[in-house]
Amino acid sequence: MSDRTSFDARPWLDGHINLETGVGVPRARPRGAPTLERISTLLTYLGSPEEEFPAIHITGTNGKGSTARMITQLLLALGLRVGTFTSPHLERVNERLAIDNQPIDDETLDEMLYAVSLVERSVDVDPSHFEIMTGAAFRWFADEAVEVAVVEVGLGGTWDATNVLDAPVAVVTNVSIDHVEYLGRTREEIAAEKAGIVKPGSTLVLGETDPALIEIFAERGQEQTWVRDLDFGARNNMLAVGGRVVDLYTPGAAYPQEFITLHGAHQGDNAAVALAAAEAFMRAPLPHDVVSEALATVESPGRLEIVRRNPLVLLDGAHNVAGAVALRRSLDEEFADAGARTLVIGMNQERDPYEMLGALDVGRLDGLVIATRAQTPRALDPALIAKAAVDLGVPLERVEATDTVTEAVSTALLATPSDGQIVVAGSLYVVGAARTLFA
Repeated sequence: MSDRTSFDARPWLDGHINLETGVGVPRARPRGAPTLERISTLLTYLGSPEEEFPAIHITGTNGKGSTARMITQLLLALGLRVGTFTSPHLERVNERLAIDNQPIDDETLDEMLYAVSLVERSVDVDPSHFEIMTGAAFRWFADEAVEVAVVEVGLGGTWDATNVLDAPVAVVTNVSIDHVEYLGRTREEIAAEKAGIVKPGSTLVLGETDPALIEIFAERGQEQTWVRDLDFGARNNMLAVGGRVVDLYTPGAAYPQEFITLHGAHQGDNAAVALAAAEAFMRAPLPHDVVSEALATVESPGRLEIVRRNPLVLLDGAHNVAGAVALRRSLDEEFADAGARTLVIGMNQERDPYEMLGALDVGRLDGLVIATRAQTPRALDPALIAKAAVDLGVPLERVEATDTVTEAVSTALLATPSDGQIVVAGSLYVVGAARTLFA
């Protein structure tokens, strides 16, 4: 790698340890205790770009991506220039970095990666894949002079690479059991890890409503804490054609009869969190027309997303038990009248297929269960998922296992009548692969 013209950005990026996919990560992680030292060093030599813009910092077990997109849409409707950093991506790594909802182009991303590579080489820092993407995002946001960045935590909070931010607004969507190998085995331990993003003098927008967990977030030096269902929230969260109609309220205003173009009752709660976060950042209520415009146009790919009809095909990134429960409730409420339902499901090795399939209540399915494998080293063997489905009451003749998402989707389309539905879930990697097929 002698200069920019000979630098091959994507192979270089993919050559780094990636905790999301498991690439390059041995069973015994070699790096010891978690640290922000690598990302701090990286950003220092990049010129401390994280100090060039204010941020809204988002963590939580579920709903982070949808909430980030709603906050972005609200701030865009106010006329701000907004950077958004999310993870993981569904189809292309470029999706993780966006300004004004436009993902970074290949040439600019390669340029940002090259800048990070120069630091890696010159100061002998060994960043992970996520740390590199964080550095690239913050450098790009600073170069492009965004007025605010909406930044989603990759994992947890305290030790996440994004936690170099001193964000005036911290958002916690909810707390459930997930990633126990990194965050802790109880909701209390996980809450304490997520609370690490709350900075002195900030406003905390807390979507978690369990009183025992609220206490964990209480003493972090924040200026104020807004709690869902106390200070803000969603009332009369009702099903509507193409989404939801909800009555939203914040500490500063009420917003009746707002239409949200997303499916699932949980999106009403996400919208309440997003609206409160935007109000906290602006330090004032938002105009009603701005809120209506933003929520009526927001999109959240891979979250109860309809990608085809006849048969209806739904993609949902539910990848843990809480997400699977929310998916089942949404299907029961909004899509129960469709015909036979086929489930295409794959998951990562840390998931318990019995818990995931039980949360989806697969025993009630009247169509096939097609277990599949995403193209990641962390993928769970489809045969184990298929066995769990049979053990949970799905007849053996209605259970199949496939080695690729392409094969699983093809099988589902052949087996599902035009008046039926196909639900693809269990892993964002599975959903991303399926989404590419339907594009």
